[in-house]
Amino acid sequence: MTHTESAWAKINLTLDILGKRPDGYHEMKMVMQSIDLCDNLELSEREAPGTAVSSTLPYLPRDGGNIAAKAAEVFFAHLGRPAPGLDIHIRKQIPVCAGMAGGSSDAAAVLRALNQRSGDPFSPKELARLGEQVGSDVPYCVLGGTALAQG
Repeated sequence: MTHTESAWAKINLTLDILGKRPDGYHEMKMVMQSIDLCDNLELSEREAPGTAVSSTLPYLPRDGGNIAAKAAEVFFAHLGRPAPGLDIHIRKQIPVCAGMAGGSSDAAAVLRALNQRSGDPFSPKELARLGEQVGSDVPYCVLGGTALAQG
């Protein structure tokens, strides 16, 4: 069975750099907004173990190096059951490396789709917490909308 999920892009309405942290990263404050532009993901189980990723962009990672595959790994680890073989196909519309959370939104879409397929064992807030282990924009992308982000 194939499950389709949209992965919505985001834009930063504001972005303020507040200073440099001792670890070398910058402290930031921004207002993020989901927009209509989206990637579309298709998830389907397969017989072979592991997660395989394919995309309309041939240069994206097709294995555990893809953030969408990492999201699946984190989801099943927290669910406490072995991951089934999984194919993830990403129809890319969000520009890559454009600051629009393309990869993060794909990972969030995987979390939402797997949660739904598993009978919604995690609330949206719990799912966002899982996203923290995948990437810094993933929790926001799980929930979407308008949000103030700091850190």
